[in-house]
Amino acid sequence: MFEFLFNQYKDYPTYEIVLEVTAIVFGLLSVWYAKKDNIWVFPTGIINTAIYVYLLWKWSLLGDMMINFYYVVMSIYGWYHWTRKKDDVVEFPISRMNTYEKKGSVVIFVLTIGFVVAVYTFFDKFTHWTSYVDTLVTGIFFVGMWLMARRKIENWILWIIGDIISIPMYFVKGYSFTSIQYLIFTIIAIFGYLEWKKTLQQKIV
Repeated sequence: MFEFLFNQYKDYPTYEIVLEVTAIVFGLLSVWYAKKDNIWVFPTGIINTAIYVYLLWKWSLLGDMMINFYYVVMSIYGWYHWTRKKDDVVEFPISRMNTYEKKGSVVIFVLTIGFVVAVYTFFDKFTHWTSYVDTLVTGIFFVGMWLMARRKIENWILWIIGDIISIPMYFVKGYSFTSIQYLIFTIIAIFGYLEWKKTLQQKIV
């Protein structure tokens, strides 16, 4: 079983394996902090995504690489957004999407898919089915990150969908550590959704 999962790493440079594992550790910390609605979701997330920008470029997963670059930018935005207070009260607490955000999500998804398709086509990278899956996942995660930065509970639904799709994609590409990371992400995201839902219900009551 161990050999089946990790045999592909035998020809990888050691530094790439170390970077991948380091990114995974900070990625898991980031998702855990997100589950807890803790501001540390952003600094840990920035470290995770910055490392993956480099690794994904090396792995020719351009869509996911752009996701992670976007995450860095949105993490800075989210970090600022989550710290905004008015009279010592958090200005943007956990809430559900409004009409503007629903429309915005559709626009972001469509524009992202269009942009990623253009990039893959330009670099002639549509050479494997994982490229098409990567394009779809990029659209899902772009919207998910935007909604997380705005503290919308629906972000977790998108993370769960995207994480589930990413598990086989990374495994097929030969990145078992990252595939396992997305499996763990899926589990944490489910609990994250339930925890945020509980918090939201308590505020309504």
